[in-house]
Amino acid sequence: MLYTDATPTPLSCITAILEKNKNIYELKFEQSITLGLSISDAAISITEMYLAGKPARKKVKAADRNSYFWSCRFLTTSSSELYESEPFTLALARYMEQDKIACFDLVHHIAKIAPETVRRAVRYSKLIQRQQSERWKEIEKIADIETKEFSEFIRVCHFFDQANRERVAKVEIYRAPLIELSPLELLTYASLYAFEYLVPKEFSQDKNTDNNEMQATWDAINDTLIWKLTTTEDTFHISEETIGNSLRDHLSPFLFPSPELPKPRDDIYQALVLLIDAQIELNSFLSQSVNAFCYDDSIRFEFSGSELIIVQLLPNEENAWHRNGEKLSRLHNYWYYRALESFSSTEIDTFLIERLGNNEMNFYAYMKATTTYLQLTEVYGLDKSILVKTGLQVDLFQALLSLDLMSAFYNMDYILPYQNYLTETGNSRQALSRLAMEGLTQGLQNRFPITWSDRQTKIKTIQPWTVSENFPQGHPLATEAILDFWTNDLKALSSRLRNNEPTQKPELFELPILKMGRYLFQLPWMAALQNNSTAAINNLRRLGSRRAGARKETEQIEHRLAKCFEERGFLVCLNYQPPKAEFEDPGEVDLICIKDGHLLVLEVKSTFLRKSTQDAWLHKTNTLRKAGLQLRRKVKAVETALVSDAELALALNPNKNEITSVNSWIVDTSIEHDHELFSGFLKVSIEEILIALRDDSHLLNDPDGLFSSKTINIDESLMSKKQNPSTLYPNGFSGGCFVDVIERQVV
Repeated sequence: MLYTDATPTPLSCITAILEKNKNIYELKFEQSITLGLSISDAAISITEMYLAGKPARKKVKAADRNSYFWSCRFLTTSSSELYESEPFTLALARYMEQDKIACFDLVHHIAKIAPETVRRAVRYSKLIQRQQSERWKEIEKIADIETKEFSEFIRVCHFFDQANRERVAKVEIYRAPLIELSPLELLTYASLYAFEYLVPKEFSQDKNTDNNEMQATWDAINDTLIWKLTTTEDTFHISEETIGNSLRDHLSPFLFPSPELPKPRDDIYQALVLLIDAQIELNSFLSQSVNAFCYDDSIRFEFSGSELIIVQLLPNEENAWHRNGEKLSRLHNYWYYRALESFSSTEIDTFLIERLGNNEMNFYAYMKATTTYLQLTEVYGLDKSILVKTGLQVDLFQALLSLDLMSAFYNMDYILPYQNYLTETGNSRQALSRLAMEGLTQGLQNRFPITWSDRQTKIKTIQPWTVSENFPQGHPLATEAILDFWTNDLKALSSRLRNNEPTQKPELFELPILKMGRYLFQLPWMAALQNNSTAAINNLRRLGSRRAGARKETEQIEHRLAKCFEERGFLVCLNYQPPKAEFEDPGEVDLICIKDGHLLVLEVKSTFLRKSTQDAWLHKTNTLRKAGLQLRRKVKAVETALVSDAELALALNPNKNEITSVNSWIVDTSIEHDHELFSGFLKVSIEEILIALRDDSHLLNDPDGLFSSKTINIDESLMSKKQNPSTLYPNGFSGGCFVDVIERQVV
């Protein structure tokens, strides 16, 4: 029975409404049966239509779409084939995510036929974190009836709920002493924490330093700032006096203890330390336990006595996530070697290199910026310049270089001296005090754990980083655009968070210049230690996914990929539009390539770098699953067009040679779920395709040993002129060999 807003509606009324306002899903189901589909295939087809958000949102509201789908008569008479299918499981998870529509009888019916589908839907919807919702009450009611199938599952869910409540309560306890702090004051204490705990770990000689532990701490600090912005109002009218008073009360007592100053607020600092620990514990529980329970089908949680344990079902799937970390490390090596290659080319900006001076840190910053620039242009389709939200055009390389030069500056002028003082004193506060005093005695330079300046001063400071032959003193407008590119307006973000507006929550490192009032703040420890490549990619692809130029960039990915195939001798048809079928529009085919009788049909996707199993799962079940369905339609249309479209046939097969194989791949900017099948089609990363086409996979293996230790000899690297020690194609490149290299994961 169907309900709206949890208020019972008689079935007879629903039937009358549907007959009057024809249910689009019922109509499509009937059409599918008429076209010859089996009942099960027709039902799965309609489920896919529902998941795809069709009919279009402008025509039908999401709530109405839910009402129509869950009132379909064929759902109550379907077989286990539908209920156990992946599309229906995802649809049921979507039902669990909302509270406006109820159909308990149907869910109970499904639970009797396909109990695992209901359990998976509960997991995928994260219903275990909403155990006050109407949908959870339905599941508990079903468990009371179907005790054997659900009692253990419900027990596990209750365990997670209790454990989550305990950790959330702990976080709330340690947040309480920090409620009265302003965002500036919170960041001040966070910086004291970072210099005491994070910086020494990052530069520790201990090879067992855990990068995941470092990331967990960064995440906890970021979550704490987001909490503060969500609960803070009217604290962004900052003046020089405001900054002075905040530092006098909350920073100076730690660095310069004096009877004239207030006592250090160790109570607040210790509360922050405990809060970060508690937030790390909560985040770890959510990512390693809750997310694993909800999204990892390779494991099962079960009780051994009173203890909850993990049972491995598919060990290889769990290992894939860890292998992705190794892949990212190897790809970093690859792009750095590509940057070294470009350094010896005529494309290098020798004027800028000379102006940066003979400084190894600055040179290394230039190389890192080149590394990211190559990745952004070749993989993500970016142009040399991009439009920022203030309307200014920013030179992409200069924007990347500015961030890497900031890192170099803060490493040289803050982190390295601090490390020396810390070694001498053994005390982080004394080391910070000496660092700050050194700055004050050297021309009143700011060497505090948090830095600030007004916008115009900041522009003058970094303007030399935009020098060129046309602007030997730098370009103020270019500098202004760079600042806008990396700036996070905390007042605007706070407003969106407090008003519950849909918004992407930037991580600190993605937009590392923090705007409060007319002042721009930076955290030296963060600027020195952050991963600038990931910052740039996610700034553009995650936070900036709806930028005006984002769609054009996706098109450019396709164009540049087409060029790479053409350079290898493939014939390429770009953005082919097959004719529409009577009941199906296959849509535009991104790339069709052919060489030596091997035809490739490619569906290109562009996304961002993910760091959680939830994000990876969402990518798999949304973007990649849909891509597989799209490719299924497109391959069928291409095969038909090669016979019926003489122009396409002539373009791809002018000599009318036999097409020996048709290979269809989803080609994605991300590496998640590489070499998995979606609707029977292989998913591979764009980087793997590019490396296979260029035949330079040896660069993945650090051939010069640049990354075998933290000491990098730039001169030796540039002098090294090694020949390619291996090739992916010992018998020569061909269409068949290329396909074999990709499908056998040779790269």
